[in-house]
Amino acid sequence: MRHLLEIDDLTGVEVREVLSKSRGEFTRRSGAEGVALIFEMPSARTRNSVEMACVQIGVHPTYISASELGFDVRESVEDITRALAQYYDVVCARIHNHSILERMMALDVVPIVNMLSSRSHPLQGLADVLTIQEEFGDLAGRTVAYLGYPSNVWRSLSLAAGILGMNVRLAVPAEYQPSAAVLAEIAASGADIEMVSSPLIAVKDADVVYTDRWVSMGEEAQTEARLRDFSSFTVTDEVMELAAPDAIFLHCLPAKRDEEVSASVLDGPQSRVWKQAKNRMHTARGTLSWLIER
Repeated sequence: MRHLLEIDDLTGVEVREVLSKSRGEFTRRSGAEGVALIFEMPSARTRNSVEMACVQIGVHPTYISASELGFDVRESVEDITRALAQYYDVVCARIHNHSILERMMALDVVPIVNMLSSRSHPLQGLADVLTIQEEFGDLAGRTVAYLGYPSNVWRSLSLAAGILGMNVRLAVPAEYQPSAAVLAEIAASGADIEMVSSPLIAVKDADVVYTDRWVSMGEEAQTEARLRDFSSFTVTDEVMELAAPDAIFLHCLPAKRDEEVSASVLDGPQSRVWKQAKNRMHTARGTLSWLIER
């Protein structure tokens, strides 16, 4: 049984298979299969993209709030997973604590898909590389410059990029650098990671410039410090001019205009954020199809 908690749960060949299913024609199933969608955190893109992906391939999605399940309060994570496995062919979860996903996966009774956790965001990473692939074709040797806080989105993007032969530059203040363990894990995927303190150095001749919110859900207490420490990391038109002439801008959304990215870049001709958002649906469809067929 296969699961997707992080990009490197897939081999390079399998990532390409999922991307191929995401791009191409898809088979509509009989409607007998069901997919559980567990949401501990609200979401616009994740819920809508995954639900529509289910509809497109002919499986039934069921939205379940985490309060209805009560992980380790009403019932253990393990017993909840065993119960859901009686009804559903795949269980997807958007949840704070990554270890809950690991406990669900360890039972190996139903495929588990991570729709976002504190650790990773694999469906977003797949949508990111699909968007880059649609723009440039062959990804080998291409460079992604990521500016700002190295979030779960950065981690999954870096793993996907490494598996597909891309280079990753991270522009981040020294006090926010990822741990040695995280860097080693990403390097093991094949990613050539370069860390710099200057956004201007990071974007030099890069093919893709990427950023994310400096303060995510659950981190509001750090807002003041993050705004201060990342104030020079905003992606502006001047920053984009240093990238390759055909460079594109990506953001997982939601975006804070004129904070981590200027409105002129987010809404400008190099931005591919809406194609990227649409690809969340395509890669969810490709992932679910791949898992169910297996």
